[in-house]
Amino acid sequence: MTAGLYKPLAATGQDGRHLYTCPLCEAMCGLEIQVEDGKVASIRGNRDDTWSRGHICPKGATLGELHHDPDRIRRPMIKVDGQWQEVSWDAAFRRCTELLAPVIERYGICAVTCYTGNPLAHSFSLGRYTGVLLGMSGIPISYSPGTVDQWPKNLSSHLMYGGWWTFPVPDIERTDLLVVMGANPAASQGSLLAAPDVTGIIDGIRKRGKVIVIDPVRTATAARADEWLPITPGTDAALLLAVAHTLFAEDLVDLGAVGPHVDGLDRMRAVAADWPPERVAGVTGIDAGRIRGLARELAGTARAVVYGRIGTCNQEFGSLASWLVDVVNILSGHFDVEGGAMFPRAAAWSVTVQPIPGLEDGAPEFGRFRTRVRGAKEVLGQVPVSCLAEEIATPGEGQIRALITVAGNPVLSTPAGHKLDEVLPSLDAMIAVDLWLNETTRHADVILPGPSPLEQPHHDDLILNFAINSIANYSPPVFERPDPDAPEEWEILIRLTGLCTGTPAEDVDVAAIDDGFFDYMAFTKGFDGATLRALYDRGGPERILDFTLRTGPFGDRYGENPDGLTLEKLKAQPNGINFGPMIPQVPSVLGTSDRKIRLAPQYLLDDLPRLAARLNRAPDELVLVSRRHLRSNNSWLHNVAALMKGTDSAHARSTGNSAHARSTGNSAHARSTGNRCTLLMHIDDAQRRDVRTGDLVTVTSAGGQIEVPVEVTDAIKPGVVSMPHGWGHGKDGTRLTIANGSPGVNTNVLSPPTFIDEPSGNGALNGIPVAVDPVRA
Repeated sequence: MTAGLYKPLAATGQDGRHLYTCPLCEAMCGLEIQVEDGKVASIRGNRDDTWSRGHICPKGATLGELHHDPDRIRRPMIKVDGQWQEVSWDAAFRRCTELLAPVIERYGICAVTCYTGNPLAHSFSLGRYTGVLLGMSGIPISYSPGTVDQWPKNLSSHLMYGGWWTFPVPDIERTDLLVVMGANPAASQGSLLAAPDVTGIIDGIRKRGKVIVIDPVRTATAARADEWLPITPGTDAALLLAVAHTLFAEDLVDLGAVGPHVDGLDRMRAVAADWPPERVAGVTGIDAGRIRGLARELAGTARAVVYGRIGTCNQEFGSLASWLVDVVNILSGHFDVEGGAMFPRAAAWSVTVQPIPGLEDGAPEFGRFRTRVRGAKEVLGQVPVSCLAEEIATPGEGQIRALITVAGNPVLSTPAGHKLDEVLPSLDAMIAVDLWLNETTRHADVILPGPSPLEQPHHDDLILNFAINSIANYSPPVFERPDPDAPEEWEILIRLTGLCTGTPAEDVDVAAIDDGFFDYMAFTKGFDGATLRALYDRGGPERILDFTLRTGPFGDRYGENPDGLTLEKLKAQPNGINFGPMIPQVPSVLGTSDRKIRLAPQYLLDDLPRLAARLNRAPDELVLVSRRHLRSNNSWLHNVAALMKGTDSAHARSTGNSAHARSTGNSAHARSTGNRCTLLMHIDDAQRRDVRTGDLVTVTSAGGQIEVPVEVTDAIKPGVVSMPHGWGHGKDGTRLTIANGSPGVNTNVLSPPTFIDEPSGNGALNGIPVAVDPVRA
C-alpha cells in the first residue's frame, strides 16, 4: 500500500482532500484537489499516484477554474426569436423533437449528420456512449476531428496489423535513442503516446543516450534534444524511405523476434531500392550523409525507437509517413521489444477499438460510399471533415439539413471552418451537447449541457490504448451536480439516438437502449448480456467500465480469475493500480487472419508515385505549419484565465539569442509581443520582406487570407512559417469572456478543404503554400 491510502479523503460534495485523474490530455496526471467552502482551493500533483507520481502541467492545475467558470452552461437552453432562454430538461428534449422529427420525416435520416469533438476521448460518459449515437441512430455519415488529426495512423495500423486503433507507441522509459518526428511532447505532454512527465523522461534518455528531433520548427522538445534536424514539411516519408534504403543497402536489417511474423520483407526491399539518400536530400533539406548516419545509429543502438506524430499525420503524405515510421522501427529491430515501439495493454478495453464491420482482417476496401458534392471516398467509416460545409450548402437530394454536435467546435478546428460558420445558420435544426456557447454552438437551436469534469467520475477509455504502462485509476466525482435530476451525458446521447430512430426524445426508453448496448458488448466477449446485467443495480458508464475491466487482460472474468480486477477492487485503490510496462505481444495482438504484420500494404504502395512526383515539384517560397503550446488544448481551454496569461514561453526558451535580437531590434521574441497567436518566421525570410517582430502581416493561401502579428526567430527552417491552431474567438453571440479578450485569428482559414492526404482523406494542415506580406499603414 502507498502512503496516500492513510490520508483521509473527502466524500463527493464535501470539503476536504479529493483525488482525481486529470481528463485534459494523454498524460492523465493524478491530482490532489483541496475543496474549501464548496470551491476548489488548490490543485497539485498527487505524489502517491501510481502512474504520474506527482507530475502536473499547467492545464491540470486549472480544473477548478474550468469548473467554476461563470460562462459554463449549467442549464439547457433553447433559442427563441434569436434569443437564448434557459428551460427545463423536459422542455429542451421536446424542442429537440419539434426540430429534428420533421426533418427526418420529410427528408429521411440521410439529411441528419453528427460532429463529435476530441474531448470525447477524455470524457467518462461521452467516450463510452458516442458509439450508441453513431452506431444505432441510423445517421449514415458522421464527422470528427480524426480526419484532421490521426486518420493516417488509423489507416496504416489497420492495414499493417488488422486493427485501426492498434498503435505501436515508443517505449520511452526504456529506450536509449529516441528519434522524434513531427511531435512536440514538451507542449502536448504526448500524443498517441500516454506517459507521465514526458520531458523528464526525455531528459533521462539524454543522460544515458541520445534524442534527435526532426521538425521544421525548433520546438521546446527540440530545444531539449541533442540534435535538431530541420526538415522540409511534407517530406518525412521520403526521408524514411531513404533510411529504409540504407538499412537494406548496408545489410543492417534485423527483424529480431518479430521476423517470423512479418510478411512483405522482399517487397519492401524492392521498394526501398528506388529511394537512396541522394534522391531525397535536396527536397528534405537533410544531407545524404546524415540520413545514412541516422540509419546506422538506429541499427547500431540496442534500444532505439522512432516516434512520429501529428506533423507526420496531417500533411499531404501522412499515410506514407505514418506507415514508414513503423517500417523503420521493424527493419531496425526495434519493434515489439523493450525500448522500441510496443503495443500497450489497456487494463480496460475501449469500445472504440473494436473492428469495423466489413473491414475485419485489415481489408483495404475503402470508398464503400462517397460524399454527395465532392465525391470524397470513405476511409474507415469517415470522410474528410472539410466536406461538411459543402454538404450543408449544396441543394439537392441528400443535402444535410440537421446537425448534432457533441463537445466540438468545428468552426475553429476544421479546414475552412469560416465557410462552415457561414452555412450553419441555414440548417433546419442544430442540437449541441456542450458546456459552452462557442463559435459553433452559437448557431444551435438547443444546447444540452452535461456536468463539468469534476461533477462526474473519471477513468480513461481510449487513451489507455496509448499508455506506456498498463494502468487503471478510478476517480469519483469531486462535486455533486446542482440539479440531481439532470440527465448525464450518456443519457442525453441515448435520447438523441432514439429521436433519430423515430421516438420523441422525451419518450425514449433510456434503460432499454442502454441494456441493448451492454448486451452487444457482452456478446463481443463471449458473454450473455442478460446474465451479466442481473449482477448490476443500474446501467450507465460505470457498468461498462466494470465489464471492460473484468474482461480485460487483468480482469476476473466474472469469477474465472478470482484474483483479477473489478471496479470494486479498483475503487479501493484511490491512487490507482499500475500493472507495469509494455510487454511483447506479437503475434497475439495482430488482427490479421494469418497473424502476420503486413510490411508493404499495396494500398499504400500505390501512393508512392504521388510522393515521387513531389520530389520534382518546384519548391514553394513559403509553407505554413502548425504549432502547439503547453497551456493550450485546441480551442477549448482558451476561456481559462490562468492558461491565457503569459506568452509562448516554451518556444521562447528555444529561440532567444543575440543574432535574433540584432535582426529585429528586440530581445527574446516572445516577450516582445505578449501574444501566443503569432506567425513565426525565420530571420532571413523576415528581412527579405522588411518585417520585424510585432509587425502585422497578411498571410494568403489558396484557402483564404488572414492578418496576424509576426515573430522573427532563428528557431524555424527558412521557407517555413508557423501558427498555432484553435484561435479565432471574439465572434458575436459567443459567451467566452476570457477567450474573446484575446481572440487571435483562425489559421484554418488558410487550409484549403481539398488539400488532403489522398489515401486517408486526412486534411493537410502542415505544408500549406502561403504568401506573407507586410501590412503597411
